[in-house]
Amino acid sequence: MTDIKSKVQGIDPSAKPRNIQRIIGDADNVYEAICVLQSRAKQLSVQVKEELHQKLEEFAVSTDTIEEIHENKEQIEISKFYERIPNPSVIAIEEFLDDQLEFRYRDSLPAPEADEQS
Repeated sequence: MTDIKSKVQGIDPSAKPRNIQRIIGDADNVYEAICVLQSRAKQLSVQVKEELHQKLEEFAVSTDTIEEIHENKEQIEISKFYERIPNPSVIAIEEFLDDQLEFRYRDSLPAPEADEQS
């Protein structure tokens, strides 16, 4: 599992028009390509969320009173970084267009045999 910082280097975080024919590429149709992108975006979203929570847990302080709020500059910088990274969908599209994603069909399950009644 690679760090998200290395994945987002050089990726423009803004949405921009894409050539749909290039996205379809190896897929049979546009819907298939979108399903692949959606699945990868979900994986990236979970990965980013886990990574952010893991880094912020280092700063977790259990206190009994609400008045004791500590401002930590490093925690603020980490949060700002994760706010600025591209949307997981944008990252997934970039990976797909750079041929960094592999996808395959699940093996088809054999159809259940019908009971023959004579």
